Amino acid sequence: MATMIEENGPSTHVGGRGELSSYSSRARQKLESLLNKNMRIRMTDGRTLVGLFLCTDRDCNVILGSAQEFLKSSDSFSQGEPRVLGLAMIPGHHVVSIEVESDSLVGTQGFGSSH
Repeated sequence: MATMIEENGPSTHVGGRGELSSYSSRARQKLESLLNKNMRIRMTDGRTLVGLFLCTDRDCNVILGSAQEFLKSSDSFSQGEPRVLGLAMIPGHHVVSIEVESDSLVGTQGFGSSH
């Protein structure tokens, strides 16, 4: 596989130009389908942010709206009181995991679809 540098950063060349554009189009559609969905983002320092996915960029920075922050608790049973942040930007290099609230996707309960 060759790596190509494009205007939007490096991308992996899978096959012909059509395959790359098809892959990129599917990835964009997937991201667009997640807009305004509730997400839970775990960060490298142990904090968890929950809020509406508003946007991302090529560096994987994420913007959440109506965000709440939960601190890592020493007591595994207690999550503690959330801190209301409102609009929050999470740097991509601090993201450990992202979960999409599954009932906002298909109608099932809770945060279950890891991405």
